[in-house]
Formats: sequence, structure tokens, C-alpha cells
Amino acid sequence: MLQTGYVLSGLIAAAIMVLGARFWWAPDAASAGFGIAGSPPSSTGFAAWLSVKGTRDIASGLFVILLMVNGPPRLLGEFMLIASLIAFGDMVTVLRSRGNRALAFGMHGLTGLVIVATGACLILGAR
Repeated sequence: MLQTGYVLSGLIAAAIMVLGARFWWAPDAASAGFGIAGSPPSSTGFAAWLSVKGTRDIASGLFVILLMVNGPPRLLGEFMLIASLIAFGDMVTVLRSRGNRALAFGMHGLTGLVIVATGACLILGAR
């Protein structure tokens, strides 16, 4: 169970860093893929806000890696449980904007559930 938690944590960290980098290098595609309805057309200001989001995603992935390397599994698991709120918050944001429901539940909601499962594997495996 512990090994599964670590593998999933690594995959989640890599995925969130790739997605964060996408907000830097392909902001229009990343914005469209997020699922928020009525996103504004590309502009310098909007691209800057997207790069802020990308930076935070990259840092979030690095936090997971830091805990994987230096922290006990229970702490990593607890962090993952709290971090799942980001994915669930993204899901609610997409739904509140009347965005793509399939993306809201299928991408953001499912991601949140996978992160919760990862945290549970780590916490239960650390016993």
C-alpha cells in the first residue's frame, strides 16, 4: 500500500508540474483545457494570470517531491489529503462558471479522488 502511495504521489507531482508548465508555454490551450466557461480571449494580462497559476502548479508538484524525498509517509499522506482540496476547488470553480461539466467531474473531480486515495494509501501504509 505504501509503495502504491509513493508511485501515485510521483505521478501526481509530475502531472501537475507538466500542466503548470503548459500554462507558461501554451496558455491558450491550457486555459481552454481547464474547462471554465467564457474564458477571456488571449491578452498579455490574461497570459500573465495564467503564468501565475502555472507557477503555483509547478511549486505544488515540487512540494510533493520534497515530501516524498524528505518526509515520513504519514506527513506526505496528510499533505495529499489537504492538496486534494485544490482539485475539488477547481471542480467547483468550473461548475460555478457553468463550464464543461465533463471536465469538472472527469478531470478535476476524479483527480481529487485519486489524490485522496493516494493520501489514504500513504497514511494507512505508514501504520
